[in-house]
Amino acid sequence: MEEQRVIDRALQGEVDAFNQLVLTYQSLAYSIAYRVLQDEAASADAVQESFIKAYRALATFQGGSFKSWLTRIVVNTCYDVLRMQKRRATDSLDDLPTEHEYTPYLVDRSEGPEAYAERMEMNRWLEQGIRALPPDQRTVLVLCDIHGYAYEEIAEIAELPIGTVKSRISRARTRLRDFLLQKPELLPS
Repeated sequence: MEEQRVIDRALQGEVDAFNQLVLTYQSLAYSIAYRVLQDEAASADAVQESFIKAYRALATFQGGSFKSWLTRIVVNTCYDVLRMQKRRATDSLDDLPTEHEYTPYLVDRSEGPEAYAERMEMNRWLEQGIRALPPDQRTVLVLCDIHGYAYEEIAEIAELPIGTVKSRISRARTRLRDFLLQKPELLPS
């Protein structure tokens, strides 16, 4: 109910109300964009572009789940970015591997250094496996298994038939499983 009031105020032109929606959904939008694009700068740009698109198209929002509506905009913006990257397939000198960047993780203080190292290696391997998926499979897998959307919501967000969503998720999980089986020592017993 509170969200609907904020949306109604935003529809009446209150910028502060729309900013409240941005604050509510910016983490979710960035998480989805990063998992689809696998690049921090591109993800941040895609999220910013998505919120601009959402603001301009707010009058077309016809009720229902604002979260799903916004997620569809983020996913479509990410697909636009991926299409642009394909057209501009060049290698940047900035992308050359130098040293591993530190990515902060929530650390369970009760686990030992060995368990932590194994978990981090498994996490990197899992992210690499997700990154190796085709964008259409990666998107539905991220929405389903990482963000917990139901098949019906994913079908609405991705504007796909539910059967296509189910088959893409199935194919993505199979490919990810096969990828992970390349390093069985990382998998739990």
